[in-house]
Amino acid sequence: MKIYKSLFALLILCLMSLTMLAHPTLSPKREFRGAWIQAVNGQFMGMKEGEMKPYLTTMLDELQKANVNAIIFQVRVEGDALYPSKYEPWSRYLTGKQGVSPGWDPLAFMIAESHKRNMELHAWINPYRARTKGTLEVAPNHKSQLTPTNFIEYDNQLYFNPALQENRDYICTIVKDILSRYDVDGLHIDDYFYPYPTKGKEFPDDSYYVASSGFSNKGDWRRDNVNRLIKQLHETVRSVKPWLKFGVSPFGIYRNATADFPGGSATNGLQSYNDLYADVLLWINKGWVDYCIPQVYWEIGHKAADYEALVEWWAANAGHRPLFIGQDVNRTVRAADTNNSKRHQQPRKYDLQRAQKNIQGSCLWDAASAANNVGRYRDVLTQYYHRYPALMPKMSFIDKKAPKKVAGIRAIDTADGQMLVWLKPKDKKNDPMNSPWRYVVYCFNKKEKVNLDDTSKIVSITPDTFYRIPANASKGFTYVVTVLDRLQNESKGKKCKIK
Repeated sequence: MKIYKSLFALLILCLMSLTMLAHPTLSPKREFRGAWIQAVNGQFMGMKEGEMKPYLTTMLDELQKANVNAIIFQVRVEGDALYPSKYEPWSRYLTGKQGVSPGWDPLAFMIAESHKRNMELHAWINPYRARTKGTLEVAPNHKSQLTPTNFIEYDNQLYFNPALQENRDYICTIVKDILSRYDVDGLHIDDYFYPYPTKGKEFPDDSYYVASSGFSNKGDWRRDNVNRLIKQLHETVRSVKPWLKFGVSPFGIYRNATADFPGGSATNGLQSYNDLYADVLLWINKGWVDYCIPQVYWEIGHKAADYEALVEWWAANAGHRPLFIGQDVNRTVRAADTNNSKRHQQPRKYDLQRAQKNIQGSCLWDAASAANNVGRYRDVLTQYYHRYPALMPKMSFIDKKAPKKVAGIRAIDTADGQMLVWLKPKDKKNDPMNSPWRYVVYCFNKKEKVNLDDTSKIVSITPDTFYRIPANASKGFTYVVTVLDRLQNESKGKKCKIK
């Protein structure tokens, strides 16, 4: 019986692959394919360097098979650090005790390993959270010990008081330190702004609201506090390295459609705007964030928060900045497709997502589940939705200038076989925005027309100025090499025909 099930699953994947080949738009040239690697769940706690490094590289290897092109790595959980910091103590989510060094730098390691696999690495921080429920003690140099009046306790957790400009400045100092010292590709924050409400408990900030002016209700005042941080974070990111991306992954419901707000989604759940005081659409429309990944973790057909309704709502309302969809791997594979009870919801979710022109990718919650191939989720990506590589979506509002093309491309014979080599384009200005970051190598057989939108023809994305031509390559092949800059603007191609 197991053999028949395996053969049936293989047949389905083969049929899906044939369908994709018949519809090349199912393999877009540009698409964000991210995965979140979190520390807050304790998956690293107590791991020694010799254990954690292989654990992470195995995860990255499996994600690479599925052509994942961005890693969002949690580096600040509760006013702590998963990297050596002069401002904040080492995270207990590494060693089990806050302030104890693991003896190595996980962030530097993840940047190197991600870049080695042509993946971007976005540093993920939690701005406000200072102590989780499981944290029994904090290090002497934790900010809450140095300036305790800057914090508010709520439901056995501790938070940087969002009302204080001093806290906003401090958070931006942390961000500037990370971005200045590390070769990350972006900064990322998630859905934790004002804390998720606990029934019967009010966040105790009345005295700060009373002392404020210009607001007729506390909700608008709280949203303004968060808005100020988002704007300042965006300005900080731009001031450090202009090519860096600043992204946010808010709670999946912005606002429910009500008499007071008919423009909301057809949902009935907790709201980012009303309950977490995060006005995500304002940030998008003001250009304070560079991408948005709403956490649309629910199932298709969910009574309170239907995936289909939410995906369509976000596509219709949040298109002023690149929009990606946060996918919950485990919930997806546990839910049966409402149109076909014999399969889970992954294929239909991806079809719904790609049907929306304003949605340019997705992000996997969580990376470990995808890497472990829960419910064959990774197999479906590898063999169908992510079968071929994808470049990052364009961010022309940051930079749209394409780099210069390569020169001197030719095929040479070496002791190790035939090599395709080229010269790095000259850049007299040494402009980091347009300097070569990677090279894309395409291969077309002698009967094919050169089409750089065909991702099935990408044979390599590499930082090197050479490509080893396979020994079995046929004569008459045409290779084309293009240049990518840090924002993955692509140059014109340079051809070389193998004679």
